[in-house]
Amino acid sequence: MQILMLGGTRFLGCHLVEAALNQGHEVTLFNRGQTHPGWFAQVERLQGDRDGDLSALEGRHWDAVIDTCGYVPRLVRASAELLAARVEHYTFISTASVYADPSRHGMDEESPVGTLEDERLEDVNGNTYGPLKVLCEQAAEAAMPGRVLTIRSGLIVGPFDPSDRFTYWPVRIAQGGEVLAPAGPGKRIELIDVRDLAEWIVRMAGARATGIYNASGAREALTMGYLLDECRDLSAADARITWVSEAFLKANGVEPFSDMPLWEPEGEDGLATINASKALNAGLTLRPLADTIRDTLAWHRTRPQDTPLTKGIGHEREQALLQTWHAQAAAEPCPST
Repeated sequence: MQILMLGGTRFLGCHLVEAALNQGHEVTLFNRGQTHPGWFAQVERLQGDRDGDLSALEGRHWDAVIDTCGYVPRLVRASAELLAARVEHYTFISTASVYADPSRHGMDEESPVGTLEDERLEDVNGNTYGPLKVLCEQAAEAAMPGRVLTIRSGLIVGPFDPSDRFTYWPVRIAQGGEVLAPAGPGKRIELIDVRDLAEWIVRMAGARATGIYNASGAREALTMGYLLDECRDLSAADARITWVSEAFLKANGVEPFSDMPLWEPEGEDGLATINASKALNAGLTLRPLADTIRDTLAWHRTRPQDTPLTKGIGHEREQALLQTWHAQAAAEPCPST
């Protein structure tokens, strides 16, 4: 199969290319040539820009296209319409953030999605990201009705993740000492290893699968406590976990995900229980969490030593918060007997 990748040199994209090559497919990359230009020297590269220069795609044909970098419907519409007569199948990488109610648990592909009052908006931010992805999904389907596979992925983690939203925890636990952790060990989280996602997407594209699929999570409930225990067991570090309440975190200005990765406060944690049974029944396989932790930590250790994590609170602030937590606990009156 000949596959055109729109993007393909960042996180999910590079794993998709790797998966496609491993499955014996031919890959062509279309991007601006700015990210990791030396990667995948064996594949064809077409240089252009989705915003105004799609000329490199004209006159070419592929069996399938995988769109990893569609955030604005106008640009998805332009590429999908241009490719409609040149490809048989279109895979669009969307997000579980499309769902309208973040407090709702167990959301499946039929759950309500977000909307924009002004669909001409193109400013991608925390409020518009999900609704814009909805419009992108619709633009792709309108250009190629009945030929689109839409993947609503949850939190994608693993080696080469530039966001550090998951990497923070294996790294922090491996450093040892007292570790500030959010909410409690039973707090639900949900994630998917990028390699599992990529391998499955390529197989689904090869099978010309269509429709919408949530792709996240595990067959059994995953908790913060299980994740940190696995990190500690694999690193053999002397990490001591101190669980602090959500009220304490909020009172001290600790931000979900940016300061405290994977923490979604109660009432906003619906994405931690996404229903991905449709994808699992369609052949999505999930490796053990321990493999993801081990490989992510091994990759992180290949980065330059001065590479700062882009997510997570710094050591000094963490220790100050722990001191405050313990001081407040010590000051609380003992219950009367």
